[in-house]
Parts: sequence; structure tokens; C-alpha cells
Amino acid sequence: MLQPDKNFLIKLAHTKMPYGKYKDRYLIDLPEYYIVWYHTKGFPNGALGMMLQTVYELKVNGLEELIRTIKVKYPLP
Repeated sequence: MLQPDKNFLIKLAHTKMPYGKYKDRYLIDLPEYYIVWYHTKGFPNGALGMMLQTVYELKVNGLEELIRTIKVKYPLP
């Protein structure tokens, strides 16, 4: 069974969009249509793309609160 990477999810919870219209907004707080647009256009390469793809899956399955809970439970130092 696939287990989520705790550190990846903590990092995802605290990562902000680095550019564009939604610069400095937490990835989990990006509008759903924007994430769907990336899903059809193609996610960027690297860690940001993996995180955006994860956000897409979380939003599609209604699990955004999971990341918001992680952000509160595991604050960055």
C-alpha cells in the first residue's frame, strides 16, 4: 500500500505559488479552476509540479482540509 510522505505533505502545506497571478498564495488555497487548468495544460517539472499535481488530487477528492490541518499542526520554525 502506498503511504504518503509526511515531510512532503508538511512542505506542501507551507508552499506558496512562486509566480503568476496567484503568486504568494498557498498552493492548497489556489482556485480549483486554476489547478484544473494546470492539469489539462501540464504541470511544471520538478517539486512544484509534483505539489500542484498532489493539490489537484486532493481538491478532486475533497481533501483540502487535510493540508490545512497539517499546516496548523506542523508549523514551520
